[in-house]
Amino acid sequence: MTQLGADTIRALPKVLLHDHLDGGLRPETVCELAHAVGHELPHDEPAALADWFETAASSHSLVRYLETFTHTVAVMQTADALERVAREAVIDLAADGVVHAELRWAPEQHLRSGLTMAQAVGAVQTGIDDGVAHAAAQGHTIRAGQILTAMRQEDRWREVADLAIARAGDGVLGFDLAGPEDGFPPGRHDQVWRHLASHQVPVTIHAGEAAGVDSVAEALHTGQALRLGHGVRIADDITFPGHGAPRDTARLGPVAHWVRDQQIPLEVCPVSNTQTGAAESVANHPITRLKELDFAVTLNTDNRLMSRTSMTREMMLLNTEAGWTLDDLLDVTVAAAWSTFVHHDERRTLVEQVIVPGFQKIERALL
Repeated sequence: MTQLGADTIRALPKVLLHDHLDGGLRPETVCELAHAVGHELPHDEPAALADWFETAASSHSLVRYLETFTHTVAVMQTADALERVAREAVIDLAADGVVHAELRWAPEQHLRSGLTMAQAVGAVQTGIDDGVAHAAAQGHTIRAGQILTAMRQEDRWREVADLAIARAGDGVLGFDLAGPEDGFPPGRHDQVWRHLASHQVPVTIHAGEAAGVDSVAEALHTGQALRLGHGVRIADDITFPGHGAPRDTARLGPVAHWVRDQQIPLEVCPVSNTQTGAAESVANHPITRLKELDFAVTLNTDNRLMSRTSMTREMMLLNTEAGWTLDDLLDVTVAAAWSTFVHHDERRTLVEQVIVPGFQKIERALL
């Protein structure tokens, strides 16, 4: 296995399906926005604040992890702040080699200063468009869009769904459900899923992170999810072969079979999963075994601020700690490109004209 340097990995074209807008702020931006609105932070200095976010998020508790968003959401309550955060997110991702990004966030959490959800979505789209233009001026090509998230524990699912429908094709790519898995299943508002499907709005649902196989099954069969946010707990439905045993001796349960048979994309976030306790380490993360069993695995960042990560770092850790090769990284990138919430011809162009040539260029340079 050849270790790949940071510059080599950063130059690879990347596709990012699972990245939270309110989890990817620059520490400097959090400090500046907090000062402007009088929000008290655990630390006022960016480096110390970045350390605090990472430490709090690394508690092996999803509840503690989610508490860190109190501070980022608090400073994202105006149109100007939303525009800035979205613009900087796109610029940062493009600089990291991301060529397609789907940024998810919950508009219902950003209304404290009087914005409507529609106005908030408009502000984020302005920021995304500005970020794309700024990245282009710096020599980076990126396409980015929004995935609108409804919070499981709230009852605004239909409102968010209606907004996703209204803005479909106008910057919004799909709908997401996030928040506490236990006790707030997709069946709470099962009419929402039929409503979205009838308007051809694709759905991804956070499932199989803090809860197990039943959560995955309901996301698929009730929520009609086309992708699974995280989805790593599908491993609970698999008996993996022992060390050295052929991979075809793995025994899959009915839900695992369904996920693999239908090639439901798994939006896996290795570093985040180790922080919340969904995985012990990147070296032992289920992503490698799931990929070996031909599940549709994609690689993602989840929350770049809280996890102090990037797509380059996620790839580097898989290379150095889990033995992934350049071909492995290409596999998950192509899988992600084919799983984007854009039309088929756009996916094909992304794979054939951007991803594969980009990896081939790096491969030739390494020879």
